[in-house]
Amino acid sequence: MNIPQDLQYTTDHEWVRNEDGIITIGISDFAQGELGDIIFVELPEIGQEFDKGDPFGTIEAVKTVADLFAPVTGKIVEVNESLEDAPESVNSDCYDAGWIIKMKYSDPNELDDLISATDYEKSLD
Repeated sequence: MNIPQDLQYTTDHEWVRNEDGIITIGISDFAQGELGDIIFVELPEIGQEFDKGDPFGTIEAVKTVADLFAPVTGKIVEVNESLEDAPESVNSDCYDAGWIIKMKYSDPNELDDLISATDYEKSLD
């Protein structure tokens, strides 16, 4: 299982990459493996605002549908539109081509609630 050390994670199996006040969010390799073949990703609208913990979309796999949760409070600044035609990229490349949204966060202190790669890996045991 691939758990990049340079990312932060949530207990909901999402990864977060922080770059200059914008976070990129996707689901972890563990999560995509548990879901199985992903067939659809429901994306929010650019400009929508979410509070930490709010569902911002869903991922539909052959066997289930899972909610996606905002890891912090903020506004959607970009969505991965390529997922509309190729949702399977979440399975094949969850940390790069399979990213889901980019969000401008409003409270940097909320990033402190994210967990390190090491702690995320321990939580899977």
